[in-house]
Amino acid sequence: MKIALVSVIVDDPIKAFKFYTEVLGFVEQMYIPEAQLAIVVSPQEPNGTALLLEPNSNPISKTFQEAVYALGLPPIVFGVDDVQKEYERLKSLGVEFRQEPTKTEWGTQALLEDTCGNLIQIHQP
Repeated sequence: MKIALVSVIVDDPIKAFKFYTEVLGFVEQMYIPEAQLAIVVSPQEPNGTALLLEPNSNPISKTFQEAVYALGLPPIVFGVDDVQKEYERLKSLGVEFRQEPTKTEWGTQALLEDTCGNLIQIHQP
């Protein structure tokens, strides 16, 4: 068994699709804006796990998303080869970071805003 699709709750799937593709560098797997449907994949693993950018249009999703955000927790962690390099690339594109690259006992990480109601951690073991 493997993970095929993971839902990421966003406040606007169309805006999220633009951010995840144009800024983060993911590629379109399926995009039907009139249906608020956006699925993206990593260009390094186009047949790997896909992200469904799910609208927070129901009260449970919205409440959960807002609570996780208020706690400062990232609902998703993306692995990168070089956190510092990715931080600089994203910073040059105007991405807002909550935490600059920081070394921990588990590796190096940084925390960024996805512009759609979530925090994302990038991590380098």
